[in-house]
This record gives sequence, C-alpha cells and structure tokens, in this order.
Amino acid sequence: MNADPGRPLGVVKQFFLGAGLLGRGLGIVLRSPKLLGLGLVPALIAGALYGTALFFLIDFLPELSEQVTWFADGWAQGVRDVVRVFAGLGLLGLSVLLGILTFTAVTLLIGDPFYERISELVEDRFGGVPDEVEVGFWPSLRRSLVDSLRLIGLSILIGVPLFLLGFLPVVGQTVVPVLGGALGGWLLAVELTGVPFQRRGQRLRQRRAVLGANRPLALGFGVAVFCCFLIPLGAILLMPAAIAGATLLARLSLGHDVAGRRPGSGRLADHQLGR
Repeated sequence: MNADPGRPLGVVKQFFLGAGLLGRGLGIVLRSPKLLGLGLVPALIAGALYGTALFFLIDFLPELSEQVTWFADGWAQGVRDVVRVFAGLGLLGLSVLLGILTFTAVTLLIGDPFYERISELVEDRFGGVPDEVEVGFWPSLRRSLVDSLRLIGLSILIGVPLFLLGFLPVVGQTVVPVLGGALGGWLLAVELTGVPFQRRGQRLRQRRAVLGANRPLALGFGVAVFCCFLIPLGAILLMPAAIAGATLLARLSLGHDVAGRRPGSGRLADHQLGR
C-alpha cells in the first residue's frame, strides 16, 4: 500500500485519491438525511460554543490589547494606538487559528456517540468491520477525551509557532501557509479517523502509524478538509461528510473494501491506491 518514493506519479495519485474521499463522504451523507442530521447536531453545538467565545473575545479585545501592550503605556498616543491595534489583530488572528485547529477535536468529543453511529452506517455499506472490537460507552468516551486532549495540545504547539512565523516577510506569505495546510491537514486526518480505528481496537499511536504508512493518501484527505474548514461555516456543514470520508480513509489505509467487494479480503487492488 505504501507509495513508492521512486514513483512520484503514484504519490500524486494517492494524494488526489485521498482528497476525493471527502467528496465521496459528502455524496454518502447527501444521499442519507439520517447521516446528515446525526452529524450536524454536535457540530452546531460546538459552533455555538465557539461563536459565543469569539463574541466575548471581540467585546473584550480593546482591554486585552491594552494588557498585552503594557510596555507602551508611556508612548505617544498615536504610536501607542497603532501598536494596540496590531496587538488586537494578532490576538484575534491567533484565537481564530487555535479555533480552527481545535474545533474538530472538540466537536468529535461532543459528538462521539453521533459520529460512532455515522461511521458504523458507512462501514455497513461496505460489509462492516472485520474483527470489530466492542468497546463500552464510558471506556470509549474516556479514550476519546484523552486522544482529543493530546491532539489539541499538539495543535497548539504547532499552530502558535506557525502563526508567529507568518509575520516574516515573503516566507510568511509563501512557505508558512503551505506548511500550515500540510500540518493542519495531517492533524485533521488523525483526528477524524479516531472512531473507525477505535472500532478496530486501535489507539492513537497505532492510528498514526497506519496513516503514516499511507501519508500521501492521508494528507490528500486532510488538506481537502482543512481547506474546506477555512470557509465560513464549512467546519459545521461539512463535518458529517468529513466523518464519512474519514471512515473510508481508515478502510483504505487498513486494506478493507471501499468498492463493494468482500470485506477482509486482504490488501487493496493497486488501482484503488492509484498505483
């Protein structure tokens, strides 16, 4: 399944195959109002929470800007005001970035039972989960909480330095956005595939290993989701499709059927991986 590093065309094909999984997920969801409704509930709840937090942040932004620019209290008013405007914009930008990076993990935590059901219905379309491991509600919730906190921490550790590097001339407007999209896409791929991997008894470490062995495929899916989530309300409206697509990504990465063939039949045919 791994892309041959000597064959860049295979890597490109896998990347676009992964990106196409979001479209396939959207098609599955649009054909099933039940899946769409299940996926929108937790996303709307998380969206309301984040929207409320953003409202209060903007309301208190002048006071926060003054606090972080305490060193400018004795400066001339014009210069001080300019510094505080830029400080406010920086705080707002950093908050929005952290919101984007953490929204998925928080939404998955809120909607764990909903997304488990979506993943289950998608897997049933392709013959179910080979060697499924039954996990109780509370153990599943506990694992989801631990994994979500770890991924949120990692998102912050990556997101804050990238945000600061974005202020560098040229590099901040060229290299940093591409790097941010790739890293953000990878984190989203890892986050969104949590449910199908848990159904197979695999934790975060194993999930990263499997997706890492199929990195172009996972990056293609994750980058597509990341770009769509940057669109206003995109993270809310496309979350059900992202969960469905992530389930397909997990099946592909593990060599399970995504085209109606008998599940558990071994490795995928080469053409499914664009090889």
